Amino acid sequence: MFRIITVYGGMLLEALGRTLLLALLGLFFACIIGLIFGILGVIKNRVCNVIAQIFVDVIRGVPMIVLAFFVYFGMPYFFNTIIGGFNVSLPALHAGTICLALNCGAYMAEIIRAGILSVDPGQMEAARSLGLSYSQAMRKVVLPQAIKTMIPTFINQFIITLKDTSILSVIGFPELVNTAKNVQANTFMSFQTWAIVGIMYLIVITVLSRSAKVVERRLNVGRE
Repeated sequence: MFRIITVYGGMLLEALGRTLLLALLGLFFACIIGLIFGILGVIKNRVCNVIAQIFVDVIRGVPMIVLAFFVYFGMPYFFNTIIGGFNVSLPALHAGTICLALNCGAYMAEIIRAGILSVDPGQMEAARSLGLSYSQAMRKVVLPQAIKTMIPTFINQFIITLKDTSILSVIGFPELVNTAKNVQANTFMSFQTWAIVGIMYLIVITVLSRSAKVVERRLNVGRE
């Protein structure tokens, strides 16, 4: 194990950095997607509600590894061969970000929808009675209150997204698991390699989990 740390420790730390970067990018775009479909899910329009529900059901119903293969291999094939006239090539980072954003976005949509519905409907009615439009009331009154209650859930979703990055080793992105496979192949030390990787994940996720609890506790104190 000491040999792996001294020889490959830097490589594994760089891979951890790429893993965190991929998770952050995925979560960032997932928040945008989740916000769009979360709002579509709560506005009083049947068509918008159905569109949001279809998106959530489809993405959550497809295993993430299938989604990763579809984005990485299927999308370039669709544009280059089926439609034709394109020369699309997705780098593993871009494909991984899209995959995580879609997968996490479906869950974020439900989180945001539930957060908006948790706000007292009287807040919206009061804002509208003051002359604000629906979008202004949603943006300035409802969403700030909803987001405050959703912050701990956002952190928990980031933890899930971070762990989901390991699936993207199947498309060749050099995240932590993919790098660990190379280290294992070079050293033939399976137990030691995966023990180190497990500890690295455990440290990061423990820090994030504790952070989520601290934030949740402070938010609860603020509401008392």
